[in-house]
Amino acid sequence: MKFIGNLLWFIVPGLIGGIVWFLVGILWCISLIGIPVGLQCFKFAGLSFFPFGKEIFYSDSTGNLLLNILWLIFGGIEIACLYASIGILFFITIIGIPFGFQCFKIVRLSIMPFGAEIRKI
Repeated sequence: MKFIGNLLWFIVPGLIGGIVWFLVGILWCISLIGIPVGLQCFKFAGLSFFPFGKEIFYSDSTGNLLLNILWLIFGGIEIACLYASIGILFFITIIGIPFGFQCFKIVRLSIMPFGAEIRKI
């Protein structure tokens, strides 16, 4: 299921989303201050290309909380709303339900990217 799910995901929403995240990460990495945000964008890109078979684990840290609050103010909410609306559209059909779950996985990561670790299962 992971291979087929990742293949279908890559064809439909994954390729465009991953390329956009990669390009945004490159733009953020141009400045020294933006490198941590750029690295998080690369994390999004990797998950956006192939989300099936990956889980997100979070660590608790005060520094991560502050960075996540700043991230929400400067773009996280818009990204989360975009992926949430795509996820809701996927939930309309029975075949799209696994893809909807992957969209909501990306929503959670787009709300709290700092302190998150993506692991293969």
